[in-house]
Amino acid sequence: MTLLLARSDLESLLDPVECLDALRRGFTAAEGEAVARRVVGRLPGQGTATALLPGVVEKVPAYTVKVNAKFPGSRPALRGVVCLHDLGTGELLAQLDSATVTAWRTGLAAALGTHALARPDAGAVAVIGAGAQAELVMRGLSELREVHALTVCDLDAGRAAGFAERHGARLGVTAAVEADPRDAVRDAGIVVMATWARRPILHAADVTRGTHITSLGADEPGKAELAPDLLEGARVVVDDVPLAVEMGVLAGAGLDVKHAAGTLRDLLRGQVPGRVKGGEVTVYAPVGLPWQDLAVSWTAYEAARAAGTGTRFDFLA
Repeated sequence: MTLLLARSDLESLLDPVECLDALRRGFTAAEGEAVARRVVGRLPGQGTATALLPGVVEKVPAYTVKVNAKFPGSRPALRGVVCLHDLGTGELLAQLDSATVTAWRTGLAAALGTHALARPDAGAVAVIGAGAQAELVMRGLSELREVHALTVCDLDAGRAAGFAERHGARLGVTAAVEADPRDAVRDAGIVVMATWARRPILHAADVTRGTHITSLGADEPGKAELAPDLLEGARVVVDDVPLAVEMGVLAGAGLDVKHAAGTLRDLLRGQVPGRVKGGEVTVYAPVGLPWQDLAVSWTAYEAARAAGTGTRFDFLA
């Protein structure tokens, strides 16, 4: 029997602290032998079809295959499934809503990278792009450090206001809305970007010394949130260097491997330093890796079995 886990199931089962721990273990585990692939195909119009496979994590007896459809003009913009298979037999253990899994693994992994690279005293956060991924970055980041101020910018003013009100109340902090991204980041020590931008939003002159920026938007060819001049002068950490050059933040800026200081795995395992100087600008810009889907999916699957949650379905009936 296959366990079907919808968005409502996952939201009731997943806990930010447990998922942060699962992702941290994945980043610090030994490299797996499986060759992970990320395949992106453009569709007529604005859509893309993406497949991530296989997701493998040391000591987890399962693997994942994820298939997504991304249509920026739709709501939700991302739809698809994560298939969780038994690593020994291939049995389909579960199918999970990929939009939820993606938001949790992307947002919480970004929170780990943000906390690792930002100045220890940075607590004023600017969010550009108030969607699902930014929601989870904020939920994860507040588990890792104190956030004392929040500014939100989004093309949809109502969504920005709702985000600011929701997280300001949750954190008990002052939360403001700015229409211009440059105004939003002016006093921020941490900037979180999660947009569909295809032209740079921020340039070097827009951010102050010592700022950390987490850029989640440059995860496919043609997408870009940060200008080349900003990236050239920053310490840039990614999740996978070849992917960053092929389709991520470095590709969008026309930069090569020498502009990457390393990966978040390297940083969390102590193999490369994070922030070297207090006054430097740091950037964490992931593409997203298949094993991260497994880390969150396995956490949800074990919680669902313990709670008796989800719908059981027999595809072989």
